[in-house]
Amino acid sequence: MIRSMTGFGRRQGTWSDGTVTVEVRSVNHRFLETSVRLPKSLNPIEDRLKKTVQEYCARGRVELSVLVQGGRGGPRSLQLDAGLAKQYHEKLRTLKRTLKLGGAIDIGLMAGFRDILVLSDQPQDDPKLAKLVMKLGLQAVQDLAKMRKKEGVLLSQDLLSRLEKIGEFTQQVGERAPAVAQESFERMKERVRKLVDGEVPDPQRLYQELAIYADRGDITEELVRLDAHMVQFHETVQSEQPVGKTLDFLLQEMGREVNTIGSKAGDTVITAAVVQMKAELERLREQVQNVE
Repeated sequence: MIRSMTGFGRRQGTWSDGTVTVEVRSVNHRFLETSVRLPKSLNPIEDRLKKTVQEYCARGRVELSVLVQGGRGGPRSLQLDAGLAKQYHEKLRTLKRTLKLGGAIDIGLMAGFRDILVLSDQPQDDPKLAKLVMKLGLQAVQDLAKMRKKEGVLLSQDLLSRLEKIGEFTQQVGERAPAVAQESFERMKERVRKLVDGEVPDPQRLYQELAIYADRGDITEELVRLDAHMVQFHETVQSEQPVGKTLDFLLQEMGREVNTIGSKAGDTVITAAVVQMKAELERLREQVQNVE
């Protein structure tokens, strides 16, 4: 059964005296685009998390985030940005020299810049933490996949119900088509008779030309192709593989056949059915944009 491209998964675990939370969410996208947000200490496992997402998702924009929070007594670290400290020192010396200011540029002054020394609750490198994040990440992605599959069931039901409606209108058009061709033939024959004042010099040639004219309005081929596309659409919806792009292509082909039927038939009954078919096709296109 098809899967949706929207979903959400969340898993939480304990680490040291704190918690680790992994959240993953996905929305519609033409291709698979994965974004991972991690604490700096966990950057080495970013590619592994992306591969986990790729195992369960084929399309969609997927965002995975990891939040590590230390509780009381939990691991904390003091980060020093030495490069930024040097820039502060150089700029202060330049300012002092330019404005001929007094005072010392010492440790007391430098320590006042909060972005040089940063107290962080983020943990240092820890293999056990990385292993826990990978475990929670896998579980969260699996939850996401389950939700996408569950929504896919609802999507498939809606798609098939709308496809059935199009099939009903197609049947109406098919039942009406032979009569339309015959009526068109009779109308043209009557017009010709009026033009020649009731006397037809070559009736056989006239009927040949009228038959050719009526054949130009025949929509049998379009109906056959439309039926074939609908059968393929129905089968594709039942597939376990990612089929969003295939369904979108089939809808384009179905739309082309419906447009041709509307332009060739020239009948009010068929035109009304075509309008309804186009409306259902548009609704199908909107829904297919959500299919993986």
